[in-house]
Amino acid sequence: MKIIGFVYNDGEAQMVLKGDSCLLNNRKPMFVPDWTQELGVTECMILRVSRLGKGIARKFASRYYDAVAPGADFTAMDMLREAKAKGEPWTEAIAFDYSLAVGKWIMDNGQWTMDNLVLHPDEAIVEASKVMTIRQGDLIYIQKRCAPRPVQKEEVIRIETEGEEQLYCKIK
Repeated sequence: MKIIGFVYNDGEAQMVLKGDSCLLNNRKPMFVPDWTQELGVTECMILRVSRLGKGIARKFASRYYDAVAPGADFTAMDMLREAKAKGEPWTEAIAFDYSLAVGKWIMDNGQWTMDNLVLHPDEAIVEASKVMTIRQGDLIYIQKRCAPRPVQKEEVIRIETEGEEQLYCKIK
């Protein structure tokens, strides 16, 4: 399983990869790693890939995911700043264990507003499939178009849709 992300970096969407150890299931606590002093979070939409594809055309892209979930993408902000200042890769700042909290899967993505995402979900499928084959079970997450906001220990991240809790994550 691959986790392909589209993050907001310097005003545009950038594709990143995370390992499966980055997944944090709904209602599980997020323990702040001891090597960062500044944890940030960005809300995102997560797509569950439902079929094999490569070089997918935009008009067929919606056929390649069968559910969406809200997500919380965590970033070690201090490490990110340091890496960018030195011109080094910043993968370690975003792809650490349990850095992507996944909420409840919803089969109807019509409940989601896509106005503020860095890419439309169909476009994310197209872009990911240009570079690699996507397979059933892969996840594609798309951040909102904003900088990560700081989080503190004991804070609760909660995302609701139409009054129903879709994601709950306590920071420890």
